[in-house]
Amino acid sequence: MSDFGWMLDEKCLMFAARVVNLCRFLDKERKGRNIVDQIMRSGMSIGANFAEAECAISDNDFLAKLYISLKECNETLYWLRLLRKVNDIDDKQFKSMFTDGEEIKKLLVSIIKTKRSNIGQNNS
Repeated sequence: MSDFGWMLDEKCLMFAARVVNLCRFLDKERKGRNIVDQIMRSGMSIGANFAEAECAISDNDFLAKLYISLKECNETLYWLRLLRKVNDIDDKQFKSMFTDGEEIKKLLVSIIKTKRSNIGQNNS
């Protein structure tokens, strides 16, 4: 795995840990009961799918896993917005986690665009 890959892998892992801690907090506070399971699954899935992409058997498999990771990231950002909208998390909690999620999303989009471009060049 490249240095960039290790960096993104670590960001995904740290983000997943933050999601787990947020869900523990929400459970303890008895908030967001219906959302906790959803954000837990999507938040942990970002890094898991990125890890799977690193062992892809083809370029198309690699892209498919990255797209799933991107979709899970987008879903997690949605749940964070909803938690903020219903006041289950405060602005500070929201901004910190949302910023981290957006950074991961941008990195995933960048990798996807680069890989798609490289695949297109190799097919020419």
